[in-house]
Amino acid sequence: MDLPLDYDTLRLIWWALMGVLLIAFALTDGFDLGVAALLPFVAKGDAERRMVINSIGATWEGNQVWFILGGGAIFAAWPFVYAVSFSGFYLAMFVVLSALILRPVGFKYRSKKPDPKWRARWDWALFVGGFVPALVFGVAVGNVLAGIPFRLDGDLRAFYEGGLLGLFHPFSLLAGLLSVAMLVLHGAAWLAIKIEHGPVHDRATRFGVLAAVASVLLFAIGGLFIWQGGMGFRVEGVVDPSGPSNPHIAGAAAAAGAWLDNFGRYPWMILAPALGLLGPLVALLGIVRKREALAFGGSSAGTLGVIATVGLAMFPFILPSSIDPASSLTVWNASSSHLTLFVMLLVTLVFLPLVLFYTAWVYKVLFGRVTLKDVGSNPDYY
Repeated sequence: MDLPLDYDTLRLIWWALMGVLLIAFALTDGFDLGVAALLPFVAKGDAERRMVINSIGATWEGNQVWFILGGGAIFAAWPFVYAVSFSGFYLAMFVVLSALILRPVGFKYRSKKPDPKWRARWDWALFVGGFVPALVFGVAVGNVLAGIPFRLDGDLRAFYEGGLLGLFHPFSLLAGLLSVAMLVLHGAAWLAIKIEHGPVHDRATRFGVLAAVASVLLFAIGGLFIWQGGMGFRVEGVVDPSGPSNPHIAGAAAAAGAWLDNFGRYPWMILAPALGLLGPLVALLGIVRKREALAFGGSSAGTLGVIATVGLAMFPFILPSSIDPASSLTVWNASSSHLTLFVMLLVTLVFLPLVLFYTAWVYKVLFGRVTLKDVGSNPDYY
């Protein structure tokens, strides 16, 4: 059956779509995680904390759908990647999901009792539900850049030879802290837009200043780490972008500094790390000058830049192996079939615009600041 799009073109499209889904998750649910991580620190009394919670209370559940879409897309478009990553990172994923489960429970149960101690415990549960996923997601990205300790045998069975504690090495912790700083900045910028001017707004902007500075420094240090730390992988042998999905067809090898190759080969890619550095600085400028929209735009640009930098630096790798580089999974050797990718693309072209339109409509309807008067007079608020 002849399809209107080549196999290599579809693989590139789905690699780009995976990036879109990850960025959409970071830009939407990212500020939810950041707000939750800030909750115990920017709001002191019950009324203030209810105001912070209600800044994300109406949209957090819809934002989390991008996480589910990303996981589903990996399963359907990159089955080898799904099998290796979700089995290898099983315990880490369990930690993330356990933390994320605290969010709906915290939102629903926090206000069921007026007891201050009861509510304080759920506030800290919401903090865990924001901070832990932000940290572990970053740690996971740091491990992917360093290489995952897995290998494939002759029958393409995956063997993971790492452990949970082994995921937390210096570079992955640096990436985790960058993720936390980036999302805390995004959350602080969101609170600056959604919360009425007052003590909570002022505390949020102060944390935003610290997070912006930390984001720039950690991103720069991470770049130096990759440059000087001998980190990277290169594809070896003849690569057929339209060939069958078999990781054994073309191998790979560890190569010092290889993650910087693409930026020299395609100079336009420098825009991604430039955004990663300039975005937080723009957000900082917006916070200092009390221009909340500029601050949120800057934090969004910075988040986009950091994620795009990782994806562009690694291309065509998706999941490199540190113990057997020849088993590394790439855009060309780990995808689903030609027909599967084409059918999925047709479905995506129909439903993704609907999701984007509905999401934009929801935010338009819910636009406006949350005030202490709102939470004090409306029993339906969290």
